[in-house]
Amino acid sequence: MNHEFSRLDPKDIATLLDAPQTTIAVVGATDNPAKYGSVIFRDLRRKGFKVYPVNSGRATVDGQKAYRSVADLPEKPTIVNIVVPPEVTLRVLQSCLDLGLTNVWVQPGAESPEVLAFLQEHDFNYLANACIMIQSRHKA
Repeated sequence: MNHEFSRLDPKDIATLLDAPQTTIAVVGATDNPAKYGSVIFRDLRRKGFKVYPVNSGRATVDGQKAYRSVADLPEKPTIVNIVVPPEVTLRVLQSCLDLGLTNVWVQPGAESPEVLAFLQEHDFNYLANACIMIQSRHKA
């Protein structure tokens, strides 16, 4: 069963997608077309979002400078979109917490009971187990 888990009403995060100044960090962005990190990164860019690729193992993604962590980004993103395994998601969430980045979108497959507990315990504004490409489809 595909349940959306959210501290906010999903429409609240969708509203962030409607703001023209919204920036999105895609943690797990990659050039590998078989990976969701690639598909999501390219989809959001195609829809006109300002998107920062975050991947500790790459210098670039799709020709754009990649950042090793959310702490290395040149500005605080509106939304941190996470497309990595749950054990990595926990580390990313701790970094987000340390930086005051509380709007996070945890893609399907990046969540776990521990991830959801962390999100709830630390009062993140989050959406989990829902795909950002579907929520942003009206931008296509």
